[in-house]
Order: sequence, then structure tokens, then C-alpha cells
Amino acid sequence: MTRRGTNDTAWSSAWFSRTERLSRAEWVSVLVFVAVISSFDIIGLVRTPGEGNMDRVFSLLTTLSLALYVWSPVLATTVLSGVLVTSILAGHVTGTLVGAAVSTFLVVRQASAPLLTAYAGGLLIYIALAVSYVKVQPETVGKGLFFAVFFGGLGLAFRLWYKRGEQLKHKLVEQAEQQRQAILAERRWIADELHDSIAHHLTIISLHAQLLDDEVMRPTSQEAIRVAARNALTDIRFVIKLAEAAPAGVEVPLGDLAKAIEEARSEFEAAGHTTVLDGNPSDEMISRGVDIILAHVVRESATNIIKYAGPGEVRFILKVAHDAITLEIRSPLSLAGPRVDSSTGTGLNRMAERVFGVSGEFTAGPADGVWVVSARLPIEAANGTASAHSGSKARP
Repeated sequence: MTRRGTNDTAWSSAWFSRTERLSRAEWVSVLVFVAVISSFDIIGLVRTPGEGNMDRVFSLLTTLSLALYVWSPVLATTVLSGVLVTSILAGHVTGTLVGAAVSTFLVVRQASAPLLTAYAGGLLIYIALAVSYVKVQPETVGKGLFFAVFFGGLGLAFRLWYKRGEQLKHKLVEQAEQQRQAILAERRWIADELHDSIAHHLTIISLHAQLLDDEVMRPTSQEAIRVAARNALTDIRFVIKLAEAAPAGVEVPLGDLAKAIEEARSEFEAAGHTTVLDGNPSDEMISRGVDIILAHVVRESATNIIKYAGPGEVRFILKVAHDAITLEIRSPLSLAGPRVDSSTGTGLNRMAERVFGVSGEFTAGPADGVWVVSARLPIEAANGTASAHSGSKARP
């Protein structure tokens, strides 16, 4: 069942599972009603004092007990029950019938299922005693029952209307949160793509800008800067088009392992490295999901190699087995500092997040005198995956 269906069921089953509070408009209306009816009862008592006013007294007490529903339905029902029992014992129930019928609205509107059941049973007992013990006219009892059913139905309608409003409010809050998460996901995706591509191109530009004073390297560096700037602009336009075309929060698959390796080799050779490729990045065994993730690994590694690697050979080793695909990128260690002094320290973590997100294995560090980045992906686990989820946790 979807989350939405589960929530709808939960809301529906909870309609009578707990006591409800009146809305501000409702409790103000109840207090105004109590004040008006009580005023008529008090005026009647003052104008015509005497023993015959006991019905009016019980009517006043019943009406005043309705005000308690604003604060506590349980307390109000208890007090009302006491008034009704006392009226039966005193033999004056005529004044309480209308109040008992009106209270049905408040009980149905607010009470939980146990309280509602107890109230309905008590009301039926009260009516039976009124007929058999106090000898109230059947016509009077019939009117009382009619009003009880009417006000009970009205209370049910108000309760359902209120609950529907709460449901709608709850759904709107959920939708707003989903939209917020979608916007955040889209921003993370854009940041990821810009970091993977634009930061890489800017690193190349920064490196070759330092070589422009070298007469020998100047033509090569100028060409590398021109190509990197053009590629950066192309990537920016591509990311913008994808962001505009894709639904909010949907990450669009990007990546071409063969192209990523080809571009990296060209950039390394322009920076003075020799490159070797061992394996076929266009192998049909490499699924789309694996292709995308490994392309990200190549781009991130290329950025780091251009920044930090010493002179020498950069080797790509791609192994395709029946159960997994392994990519190793080996680059020479540098005894000097980084050639480009600009790093956020997030490159390795981002590569690890993408690989671990599809149950892969990732390592990066010195080995046998070179720096080795190794990513091993299950051949099936990443099928159809656009990239590792941004929320995946990288290993320390």
C-alpha cells in the first residue's frame, strides 16, 4: 500500500478513536447558545417563581452543563448524566428532554467511541424511565427522540466535515514537504553535476594558466584552456537543459565511461602524462547504471590527478567479470605539493557515496609507489541506476 493510502486509512479509522476538541467558531457558538437559552430560563424563573418552576430549573441545569463540552466532553457528559438522573428521581423531565437532545450534537461531534456508546445507552435508559416512571406523554418523548436523531446527525456531519478538513490540511503539508524535498534533490543533483564536470574543467584551466609563461608549453596550454572552457560551457548548457526538462527532484542519468576515459586521457597527455588503457569501456556487459557511476569515478579521479599527480604514467585498468566490474586508475605520486591549490576535499567522498550506494566496493590510497583508485560494482546491482543516491553514507 502506498504512503498516501496508508494515511487515508489511518485517518478514517481514527475518526472516533479519540475525543475531539471543538474549533474556535464551534465553542463560541456553543457558549452563545448556552447564554441565550439560560437567559430565557432565568427570566422565566424570576417572573414566575413557584413550585411549578422545577422543570425550568432542570432545563437551566441541563443547558449550563452543555457549556462544559467546550473544555471536557467526558466531564460534561458526566455532569449532564447526573442532572438527567436527578430529574428522573424528582419527576421533572420535561425541561431536560430538549437539553438532552441538543447534547447529542456535542457528544457525536466530540466523543470517542466508548463515550459515545455509553451516552447512547444512557440516553435510551433515560427515555425508557421517563416513559415508565415519570409517565411522560409519548408525543413528548417522540419529539425528544426526533431532535436527538436530528442533532446527532448534525454532529456527525460536522465531525466528518472537520476531519475532512484535517485530512486536506495534512495532505497539503505532506505535499509541501515532498515539493521541498524535490527541490532540494534537484539542487543536489545540479551541484553534483557541476562539481563533476565544471570543477574538472576549471582545474584544467587553472593548471594550464600557470604554464602560459613557458614558451614551449604556451601553445599546448592555450589549446587546452580553450577546449576546457568550451567543454565547461557545453556542460553548463547541458545540465540546465536536463534540469528544465526533467520533473522536479528526478535525477537524469548522465555518463559515458568510454567518452569519460577518452577525455581524461587527452587531458592527461596535454598535462605531460602518458596514458594506458587496459580493458574495453564499451563492453556490452557494462550496464547503463555501472557505466554512469564509473564515468563519475573517472571524472572525479581525473580532477584529482591533474591537481596532485607527479610526472609519469596514468593507467586505466577495467576488468569485466561475470558478477562484477572493476575499474582501477593508477597515477604517479607527487613528492611536491599540488599543482593546483584548490580543493574542497569532497572528491573521494563523493566517489565513495556513488559506489557504496549500489552495494559496491571503493578504495583510494597509495599502493606500490602509485596512487590507486579502485571501484568494484556488482554487475546487476546498478542496472537502471542513474547514480548513487545522494543520501548514501560513505565509509570512513
